[in-house]
Amino acid sequence: MSAVRAELRKLLGLPTAWVGLLLGLLAAPALVILNAGATRRAIADGIVSDVSDLGLQNLGIGVLGAMILGVVTVSSEYTATGEDSPGARQLTTTLTAVPRRTRLLAAKAAALSLVVAVQGTLTAIATLALTRQMHGTAVPSPEPVRVVAAVLYWTMIGLLAYAITLIARNGIITLTLLIVNSAVVSFSYLLTKVTPLAAYLPDIVGAHMFLRGIDVPVRITPVTAGVVMTAWVAGLLAVAGYLFHRRDA
Repeated sequence: MSAVRAELRKLLGLPTAWVGLLLGLLAAPALVILNAGATRRAIADGIVSDVSDLGLQNLGIGVLGAMILGVVTVSSEYTATGEDSPGARQLTTTLTAVPRRTRLLAAKAAALSLVVAVQGTLTAIATLALTRQMHGTAVPSPEPVRVVAAVLYWTMIGLLAYAITLIARNGIITLTLLIVNSAVVSFSYLLTKVTPLAAYLPDIVGAHMFLRGIDVPVRITPVTAGVVMTAWVAGLLAVAGYLFHRRDA
């Protein structure tokens, strides 16, 4: 627990982490307000396939915050400690304090999961309450289990970003690819037009944990989505852990 507390303090002391925290907390509620008019028209015209998805769909933009947190949890360790020692990195000091690498990785993952889970919970509550305020009974309140699944999805995305950054050891490249795929053009979604197997890529399959009206060529139940998403997270964390143990600091 001392290692987890230390990693929590370290993570919350990073300016970039606060960018991720604020983005995750504010982006989804802001999207509800900005899209309120268009959403009302879509509901009135019957364009929305499942109105119970509306409040939860907006949480997708906020997951960028979880990605940033997952990336900076690792990338901060590979940043030079100062101009006086350009070759030195934070990781050297961290491993001196916590020489057992498995314990270090577990503490980082636990601290990240806690922060992202709290962030996701607060964002979900605020976003769904604002959606209800904007649209009233036209948008039914989602089942609590779907809200829990959405928060779990956020946490898993944060851990995926964490694992991928550990593997790549480059936060800029990892974060750029994740943001482009999530906010600009979803390569995973484009691949579903080529093969239905692409629907089982983590960013697509994970959304099935709490959304119902996703336009993909296969139907994936929430339980199946949760199992597949867990397998992705566990597999990438295992690869990242193996490489972290094999590489020099």
